[in-house]
Amino acid sequence: MGTVKVIGGGLAGVEAAWQAAEAGADVRLFEMRPLQQTPAHRSDKLAEIVCSNSLKSDEPGTAPYLLKEELRRGRSLVMEAAAATRVPAGAALSVDRIRFAEYITDKIEAHPRIEVVREEVTSLGEGAAETPTIIATGPLTSDALTADIMRRTGDDQLYFYDAIAPIVAADSIDMAVAFKAARYGKGGDDYINCPMSADEYAAFYEALTSARSVPLKRFEETHWFESCLPIEEIARRGVDTLRFGPMKPKGLADPRTGAEPYACVQLRQENLMADAYGMVGFQNHLRYGEQERVLKLIPGLGNAEFLQFGQIHRNTFINSPKILDETLATRSDPRLFFAGQITGVEGYVESVATGWLAGQNAVRALRGSRYLTAPAASAIGALCRYVSNVETKNFQPVNITFGLLEPLAAELRKKHRNKRDRHIIQVENALADWDRFISNLWNNS
Repeated sequence: MGTVKVIGGGLAGVEAAWQAAEAGADVRLFEMRPLQQTPAHRSDKLAEIVCSNSLKSDEPGTAPYLLKEELRRGRSLVMEAAAATRVPAGAALSVDRIRFAEYITDKIEAHPRIEVVREEVTSLGEGAAETPTIIATGPLTSDALTADIMRRTGDDQLYFYDAIAPIVAADSIDMAVAFKAARYGKGGDDYINCPMSADEYAAFYEALTSARSVPLKRFEETHWFESCLPIEEIARRGVDTLRFGPMKPKGLADPRTGAEPYACVQLRQENLMADAYGMVGFQNHLRYGEQERVLKLIPGLGNAEFLQFGQIHRNTFINSPKILDETLATRSDPRLFFAGQITGVEGYVESVATGWLAGQNAVRALRGSRYLTAPAASAIGALCRYVSNVETKNFQPVNITFGLLEPLAAELRKKHRNKRDRHIIQVENALADWDRFISNLWNNS
């Protein structure tokens, strides 16, 4: 049939490569690690997760669930890997990040149609793509390739700063103070919770807001992604912002008192061995020594051993509405596709979704067939519609939400006044459309 070129071995890249190969194309998957490392990656494994190990909610009736379910029904490799390496996390889908990356790397390297090429791609070349090419280099795209992409698209570079949360050794958490529970009992005892009194919170807040941060490396305006703000940035917006954000105590009861604590820090299991826990929502860019000093003020973490400190990295994305259409092909060259966070979607599963569609359409580029557009009611369709059509003046990365999905008809909104009921109907309608779409896809493959 021909060859598809995929640049980037992250979540979007491996999904794109897998879909293209499963559809009959030969695939050359380029990954620059370990020859060229990034500021955040630690291994040479494909699909390495560098931030939270959570793929967000998998509770039926939610927008993140809908996106995952569409991918599962679309035979997603990444969703298969997530199911195989899942760790307890209440209603969320979280994975053992090491086993997850190993699972995907093994599957990709064993596929007879996929060749993994360990080298850095610094240029896309001149003119139209000689072979269908998917750029899935993620938020940590190398400087050389970023410059070439911007030269080719004729657009200014866009960026925002993202941060990584600390990870704590499980046996260093004081369980005489901390307790296991999930909010409102969803998931049993999947999380470790560190409760705070008003006085303990005040001391922590004062230490956090006065702690020293790591200076940014480049003299650029800082664009924080609102859904992943560093805790010190949240704290500076007001004394109670943490208590109503990542440290909210709602749905939790301290077994020592039977009452809801003033504030609470949650830790989520990182691996199947349950020997490491990540601090939920505690991404930050404080100096390492400052992190240890401040975070040890949290009750239960006074003797914590930090397996990973929080850190900051620079995320790059293109101005997709000026560059892409809903098929994820570039308007200037329909054989060149973008997928993953570089398109302006934010989140692991959102990246996988764009990789899924780009992989499908790269095969159609080989065949000379009409490209797929995901159903308008679907979550994948909503994401692709956003990145290709939203107003470009202030384009910002986005997660999947019901705000992106097509609203219910007026008569249904009037009939179902409860928001939860309306959301369930939206999910059911979207999956019905998706099932018809997938059935036609498989029957015509």
